[in-house]
Amino acid sequence: MKRYDPETSPDPVQWLALDEGERISLAERHHKATKVRLPNVRVHAVIHTVVETQLAMNLEPVVRAMERLRREGLTRHDAVHAIGTAVAEHLFEAVRAPVEDSSDVLQARYNAAVERLTAKSWREEYGE
Repeated sequence: MKRYDPETSPDPVQWLALDEGERISLAERHHKATKVRLPNVRVHAVIHTVVETQLAMNLEPVVRAMERLRREGLTRHDAVHAIGTAVAEHLFEAVRAPVEDSSDVLQARYNAAVERLTAKSWREEYGE
């Protein structure tokens, strides 16, 4: 795989065959090429990579969210961003979570957040 385009779903086998650094690099190159100003292109690319990897791994709540967000009118790229907001919130929560919270509890919270995502709620929250 030589190129990443968030409007097109990468082939899951090819995507997962790349190491994480290569996936991030592909997403970063795409965003740099578009010349869109981002506060931190590396962090943005990492979030894209997490979402694309979850889709490639067929993580059911994420796959359902992608399908739902697209049906509700988001472009694929915007749907990646919407799911990415749940990823970022999950990471923030995981860092602050009490030690006794298991990874299963954190994963369940993330899955629930992704299941609640709608195009309307994302647009209202993030103004996209």
